[in-house]
Amino acid sequence: MDIRCLPLLAAALCLSSCVIDAVTGPVRHDSRTIERDASERVHVNLTMGAGALTIGGGAQKLLNADFTYNVASWQPEVRYSSTGTRGDLTIRQPGQGHAQIGHTRCEWDLALNNDVPMDLSLHFGAGEARLDLGSLSLRTVEVSMGVGKLQMDLRGKPKHNYDVRIRGGIGEATVYLPAGVGVYAEGAGGIGEFRTQGLHRQYGYWVNDAYEDSKVRIHLDIHGGIGSIRLIAD
Repeated sequence: MDIRCLPLLAAALCLSSCVIDAVTGPVRHDSRTIERDASERVHVNLTMGAGALTIGGGAQKLLNADFTYNVASWQPEVRYSSTGTRGDLTIRQPGQGHAQIGHTRCEWDLALNNDVPMDLSLHFGAGEARLDLGSLSLRTVEVSMGVGKLQMDLRGKPKHNYDVRIRGGIGEATVYLPAGVGVYAEGAGGIGEFRTQGLHRQYGYWVNDAYEDSKVRIHLDIHGGIGSIRLIAD
């Protein structure tokens, strides 16, 4: 085994062993909404230890959220505050770091407002994350993922530039990119593969055909550990 695997494998084993004492119970369903206020931009900070995460747009309010879980201590904590111009939305899974094994269940389904400029930060331990972000008004996106599968869809018609930074552990990441917006991507896989579609390599990075003439550009910085990374522009 390549010695570079060892730290990531150790992290995976740690995540999968932390859940031994989790006691499952009846499946619970919670819903939360956060009203839209006068904040000119919002920082959304999500921390989920393990489970299935879905994020999309289309909310009339700032947030519409549905949570499903069967470990009572995993009830998500939702907090929102605002300075008047900037809002801070935090959603956190208590005891984050548990891996989802056996009969444990934790699912988040989040809908965000399309019009409020957002900085999105996601810390995800293990599981599967599906992020449909193309309709949102993004400023920055940062994703840190441990073990699992990430699918991020950025296809849409952004009105301004934004940056995306992804750091993955063990698993796979697929990012769908809009063809009509300039895309600049840099990154690499650790031990797995790094594949692109609809992008061409240029001086150590990748761009799409729209990059040179586009007034709006997306800058990606993506690195993975063990697994695969795919960037698809269509």
